Amino acid sequence: MTTPDTRRAPRRQVAELVPVTDLMAETVIGRLGNVSETGMLMLASVPMQDDALYQLQFTIPGPQGQPLLIDVGVHLLWSEQTHAPGQAWVGFRFLTLARESREQLRQWIAEETSAV
Repeated sequence: MTTPDTRRAPRRQVAELVPVTDLMAETVIGRLGNVSETGMLMLASVPMQDDALYQLQFTIPGPQGQPLLIDVGVHLLWSEQTHAPGQAWVGFRFLTLARESREQLRQWIAEETSAV
């Protein structure tokens, strides 16, 4: 039996490899696991600081397939080590997200949910 997703905002599972960059460190720190317009799950490949704030960037496909950069200010809410050494699942809440980026993200998420 699967447990229903009780989160408020719909999430899009990200099967393709979408790197996530820490804009302050200017380095890729992981890959996107899933995303909503209010937060995201990331598979981190570097150590992350609990309860910290980060400025992150990732790319989603636009309406014509062109890459759209999404910049977000986030708060790390939780982390959990994986079975692979040096990796952890981390959950973020979005603190800042430009209105245009939020709308683009909302449309991209809706594409997946309408295809199901």
